[in-house]
Amino acid sequence: MTASQRALELLSTAANAADAKQGADLVALDVSEPLPLADIFLLVTGRNERNVVAIAEEIEDKLLETGVKALRREGRAEGRWVLLDFGDLVVHVFHEEDRMYYSLERLWRDCPVIPLELANERTA
Repeated sequence: MTASQRALELLSTAANAADAKQGADLVALDVSEPLPLADIFLLVTGRNERNVVAIAEEIEDKLLETGVKALRREGRAEGRWVLLDFGDLVVHVFHEEDRMYYSLERLWRDCPVIPLELANERTA
């Protein structure tokens, strides 16, 4: 099983929104095989708590503009790890320290990485 076209479209919007707010080290994982509830995880790093919250808000705003509302959101108040659940797409915006500590890439290392094409082509 692979990620749906809808999930890939959501991913593109979310990744470009994160990139626009200087999100770093963007990694998209196709989790459709082991996880029945989501197709893609997008992992993003923010430099500090304010940046983490700004990235999360930009992602929510840009997806809302396309008619997609977050089903759940967690962690915004702390600004360390914000989780945005859009159904097919789950976005994890981490503070640098928390990203290293939780190391979701390691936990999901068997899942394929989805290449990202960012509008401004800035590499993280």
